[in-house]
Amino acid sequence: MTSAEDLEVRTAAGAVRGRAEDGLVVFRGIPFAEPPVGDARFQAPRPVRGWEGTREAYAFGPPPPQEAGIQGRTGVLEAPTGVDWLTVNVWTPATDPSALRPVMVYIYGGAYKLGHSGSPGYDAQHLARAGDVVVVTLNYRVGIEGFALLEGAPANRGLLDQVAALEWVRDNITAFGGDPAQVTVFGESAGAGSVASLLAMPSARGLFGRAVAQSVPGTYFSAELARDIAVEIAKEAGLAPTAAALSAVDPLELPAAGERLSLRMREYDDRWGQAAPTVTPFSPVVDGEVLPCTPWEALAAGVARDVELLVGHNRDEYRLFLVLADQLGKITEEQAAAALRTFAPGPDGERAYREAFPEATPTALYERVQTDWLFNMPSLRLAEAQVAGGGRAHVYELTWPAPGFGGALGACHGLDIPLLFGTYEADLGNLLFAGSGVPDEARALTARFQSAWTAFARTGDPGWPAYDGDGRLTQVLDVEPEVRPYPDEVSRRLWEAYDFPALPLLK
Repeated sequence: MTSAEDLEVRTAAGAVRGRAEDGLVVFRGIPFAEPPVGDARFQAPRPVRGWEGTREAYAFGPPPPQEAGIQGRTGVLEAPTGVDWLTVNVWTPATDPSALRPVMVYIYGGAYKLGHSGSPGYDAQHLARAGDVVVVTLNYRVGIEGFALLEGAPANRGLLDQVAALEWVRDNITAFGGDPAQVTVFGESAGAGSVASLLAMPSARGLFGRAVAQSVPGTYFSAELARDIAVEIAKEAGLAPTAAALSAVDPLELPAAGERLSLRMREYDDRWGQAAPTVTPFSPVVDGEVLPCTPWEALAAGVARDVELLVGHNRDEYRLFLVLADQLGKITEEQAAAALRTFAPGPDGERAYREAFPEATPTALYERVQTDWLFNMPSLRLAEAQVAGGGRAHVYELTWPAPGFGGALGACHGLDIPLLFGTYEADLGNLLFAGSGVPDEARALTARFQSAWTAFARTGDPGWPAYDGDGRLTQVLDVEPEVRPYPDEVSRRLWEAYDFPALPLLK
């Protein structure tokens, strides 16, 4: 039975009290940095000041400022308010400092402009319980606050927030029953792009020994592109693209400027190239300092060879966006041709794709090239870069189709989140499982996901062979999981000479 002493933990900044919940002790909303407001606005995170007495850690901290609709997107009907955006949450089997359990630190996705660790879909109780691990989730600044490249502010503030949270884990997690020498960072979509960035960042070195990247986006901005986008964002607010100027705008009102620009990014096709159709004006910036180079360059050079990597993607990633836009089966030949010209690699990419997939419909080509460009090939290339740099990587592909929409979604983007966390009726799970209930196949996949991910966090081995350039062995996750050579060989060959450089400013 959990005692009152078990619920109270002393951190470096002060004591916190959690709650006993079904065999776990859960702490929510612990600040890991000072609120980034006032003279701290648009600056690197600052160490949290200490407090007297015991702080109740019962409620999630408020989401960082972001576009309208946070309640609908996260499932939080009453999102908490306030400026304590930079908080962590901890699920632990017991607060025994001698337990030294593996620690898993989750970074949410959301196109680098949305997200909140308090979203029900990221409830980590099932993962912590199934794997006997300590799970930490965190908030980081998104959108303009976290990623706009502004004069007078460091680049990639959202990534710096993640580093600060990992430093908090290093300094405090022993008291929660976790092992600071056995930390795995994991994330999906923009969270996976963040994980890939952390692998390349000097400031993150030594803060984790294992990394899981689920559906890595290939979008990283050059400083020139990010600066040009920031100019247009600031124009939407009627201001100069400087930290001093934008600090005059209420943090909760400023995201509207980014949202307005997102709606008309296609107007900048001739300047922003491949970034324009993504309708998110934010990505990690290869600024040469916080992020010295792209993750693929960094890993190939061996900077993360000592970090064990688990990376993969879902077979039909882009299908989700087609369904949400009511475009499935409705893509014209002209739209498919434009997508191939924009995203297929090399000057002859459109012809190469058509020859590689001769029976594909316009919708299939449109989906395939964007699935490959945005998620699948960047994820695979991260594994290949890690191996090339002398490191170890394990690769997976999820091929089980989501049951919602009569199965039309396929193995789409985001499906791995409810499967991993076991949160089928929360957030995106509401859509992916809509009207179908939760089939036994899903629960079996959840058990497999949780077993593999927590085994990897504990030993570095998820239960299948490491990837190499010869066998390219990959764990295919489906009703009948199997280990086989990488399944999307046609796409792999189309992209094998592409380096995923930082996206340039065209003119």
